Amino acid sequence: MSCYNGFAELYDLFMDEIDYNAWCKYIEDIFGVYGIKPARILDTACGTGNISIRMSKSGYNVWGLDISSDMLTVAENKSRAAKHKITFLNQDMTKMSLKEKFDAVLCMCDGVNYVSDESELADYFGLVYERLEKDGIFIFDISSYYKLKYILGDNTFYEEKNNKYYIWDNSFDEESDIIEMDLIFFVPQDGLYRKFYECHMQKAYKNEHLVDLLKKARYRNINCYDGFSFEKPDEKSERVFFAARK
Repeated sequence: MSCYNGFAELYDLFMDEIDYNAWCKYIEDIFGVYGIKPARILDTACGTGNISIRMSKSGYNVWGLDISSDMLTVAENKSRAAKHKITFLNQDMTKMSLKEKFDAVLCMCDGVNYVSDESELADYFGLVYERLEKDGIFIFDISSYYKLKYILGDNTFYEEKNNKYYIWDNSFDEESDIIEMDLIFFVPQDGLYRKFYECHMQKAYKNEHLVDLLKKARYRNINCYDGFSFEKPDEKSERVFFAARK
């Protein structure tokens, strides 16, 4: 898992095309389908708090958890500016240590893809189960196997925003189903450009395998949806959401 250390200051700039309001509406639509009205939500791999803060604005009692202290610093500053009290915790979600229980646990925006070790993913699913109240709901999404292998795959991308640049070079390993993403950033500084690197690894998971892991972790009423709909994913779905109940 990457800790998003250098990228934290640029994450929101380069991810500004994501409609987080639509993500939160869809999460609430899943609540509705499951007939659940959660009060307390744990947002794991919360990053800079884009989902956490919006869910807090909707009236939920939200806790956010992330492995990157840099990302959490950004999240705390944003939540303070928005005048929303959110408890942020600097923990690895695959080893999280909490006593509190929640009505819903979220893991949005590829958080599960970043867990490339399947035993750690199984541990995470088990820890989430323990943290859920009876009948609580676990919702997460993935960039699909198809997207990571065939769209991002062995491709290179380039982007410029506000005179800041990045080059994103990918390589997909078919034996491990892991994509390695090498990011190079150029940020203006003192009339020149500061250059720094990030390397991110994501695992391409098959939908049925994740469903099996959820079943082994004792979840019930498991569903997977083609992103932002309630249709079944097909072989070319790029984002897949999973929902499961304790």
